[in-house]
Amino acid sequence: MSIIRKKNKTQDVIPQDNSQQIIKKKHNIFTLSAKIIFWFSVGAILGILLVTSIIYILFQQLYTNRIYPGVMINGVNFGGKTQNEVRNYFNEKNAVMWKNKFTLTYNDTTATISAKSLNIGYDANLLAVGAYSIGRSKDPLSNLSIILQAYVNGVTFNSQKTYNDEKIHAILLPVEKEVYLAPVDAIFTFANGRVSAFRPSADGQQIDEAKIKQEIANKITYLIGSSTSNNYTIPITVSTLKPKLTTDKVNNLGITDLLGQGESQFQGSIDSRIYNIELAASRINGALVAPGDTFSFDQTLGDVTSFTGYKQAYVIQNGKTVLGDGGGVCQVSTTVFRAILNSGLPVVERHAHAYRVEYYEEDSPPGIDATIYVPTVDLKFKNDTGHYILIQTAIDPVNLKLTVSFYGTSDGRIATVSTPVITSQTPAPPALYQNDPSLPKGTVKQTDFSANGANVYFTRKVVRNGVVLINETFTSNYQPWQAVFEVGTG
Repeated sequence: MSIIRKKNKTQDVIPQDNSQQIIKKKHNIFTLSAKIIFWFSVGAILGILLVTSIIYILFQQLYTNRIYPGVMINGVNFGGKTQNEVRNYFNEKNAVMWKNKFTLTYNDTTATISAKSLNIGYDANLLAVGAYSIGRSKDPLSNLSIILQAYVNGVTFNSQKTYNDEKIHAILLPVEKEVYLAPVDAIFTFANGRVSAFRPSADGQQIDEAKIKQEIANKITYLIGSSTSNNYTIPITVSTLKPKLTTDKVNNLGITDLLGQGESQFQGSIDSRIYNIELAASRINGALVAPGDTFSFDQTLGDVTSFTGYKQAYVIQNGKTVLGDGGGVCQVSTTVFRAILNSGLPVVERHAHAYRVEYYEEDSPPGIDATIYVPTVDLKFKNDTGHYILIQTAIDPVNLKLTVSFYGTSDGRIATVSTPVITSQTPAPPALYQNDPSLPKGTVKQTDFSANGANVYFTRKVVRNGVVLINETFTSNYQPWQAVFEVGTG
């Protein structure tokens, strides 16, 4: 009997790799899902883009010729407005601003210019075009971003202002003629111990046009923010023009500063007296006083006679006013005395006149005069400045005014001269009439003039850096003077 053996089926079947099939199946599912998601996303994006494009196109059509929403200028939303509406808005603002005026002042001179003539205001056309151009560039995505930003948060467009200052120059021309001073170059010619030609340098001036334009520009902010018209006053500022040659560059004597001046008037003088004043002033002009030296008026002036060129005019001699050579020279010594006082220099010798002379009181109280009589009565001062002093004289022939100037090196001293005080006065004596057979009968000629007598004093203090250098009192005792008339008996 044969035995039949059954084989185990499990031993006959080759096992399949199920894990690989599962992985493959999952991969297929994932790939399919990814494709579905991709194409869905693409479709969604295309759909969104399509919808967005449609909305954007409709939005653009809605705002054709109109400014997009949220576009703001100076806090005002101009969304939905046309360019013309923007122009009209700012033109109305300009109409109010153009009523404003600027008044430029210099002393008593004024010049007025309107805001309209300066074109101050808004550039309405530029603002309209600029506001309309927001969101309308050549880049669609950039446009969309700006439109969305304006719609959500607003977009501010800076206002454009206008200001044309060209007309300011024309309006200032008449004032410039009053203001302008050309700078003066110094002149200094020294020979034979005297300065034969001297002119100190002087700064010039002109209108500071740039500063005025800036002042007006600074007012624009207030002007634009105001709803009413105003008149703004702006002082005309002046700038300095420097000379090419200053005084210190043309001499090495230290003559750089004006130390002080004296002035006097001689209106009403006869021709011969005016002539003598001019001659004496010319002979004092250009005198140099060395450091430590004492200036003598008599020595500097020289002889005063007809031989030295002087004419006859009234002088005080032997208690009378008579015609004599050099009448009027004391006008110069008086003016030099005033220059000495104001310069703070020590007075070594000074004499008052015998009586009050009207010429010396034309522009001054009594008491500030000095008489000389060559060679016995002198006027002197000491140069204690440590530098040379130059004396300059100048005559104004129109106003008959003499000016004496002292130039040197300032050491900071300051002179203060008090107003003269009259302590007592004596009336002039009655007029004296005396016969003169040399005059035709019936002719009356006045040869002397009355003047009240007076005792006068004034003080002077000179201070440098808080230290008192000079503290003195000047006195003048003027006699009462009698008027004299010559009566013709011939």
